[in-house]
Formats: sequence, structure tokens, C-alpha cells
Amino acid sequence: MDIVGSKWAMLIVGMLAKRPQRFSELKREIGDITQKSLTATLRELEKDGIVKRTLTPVMPPRVDYALTALGVSLLEPVNALAMWAVANHPAVEKARARFAAAGRLRKIG
Repeated sequence: MDIVGSKWAMLIVGMLAKRPQRFSELKREIGDITQKSLTATLRELEKDGIVKRTLTPVMPPRVDYALTALGVSLLEPVNALAMWAVANHPAVEKARARFAAAGRLRKIG
């Protein structure tokens, strides 16, 4: 259940459902994810057996990420959620910006 609740995991799984991708492709397509968050999420997905990391020893080294069989099996029950996240990510970001612009964000602590 941690996978489904992760801020970025379903977006990444949805993107990898299309085809294997390099780190830089994922970063570019997502846009507002930090390198640290993308790395951490990919490591968690790899640890859970959802994503396979393949290192190709060339200069510079090439790293590709793809869904494993377990990752593909995850697509069926959460496909609607992943597609929603991919399709609505820009709209969510716009809504967050409008919310922040309206001064509704308060500092906690």
C-alpha cells in the first residue's frame, strides 16, 4: 500500500508502463520532481520488485528503468489511478499554484 500512497510512485509506474525509460527522461517528463525524490522513489520501487534498473557500461554509463513482471501486474488494479495521475498532474500543479497565490498556505511550526 505504500506504493499506491507515494507522491510520485504511481506517476512513475504509469510512465514506465509505456516503455522503459532513462532517469533523465523520467525527470524531464515529470518536470517538478527533484533528482533526490526521483532517485529515492526509483530505489523504493526497485526494492519492492516493481522496477528493474539496468546499467549499461558505456561512457557515460546508461541506466534504464523498466517495470518487472510484478510491476506489470500492478498496472491492472491501479491502471485507472496511474492514468489519472499522469493526465491530471498539470492541473493539480495549477490548482496548487492558485491556492498558494490566494495566500492560503500557512507555515506550520
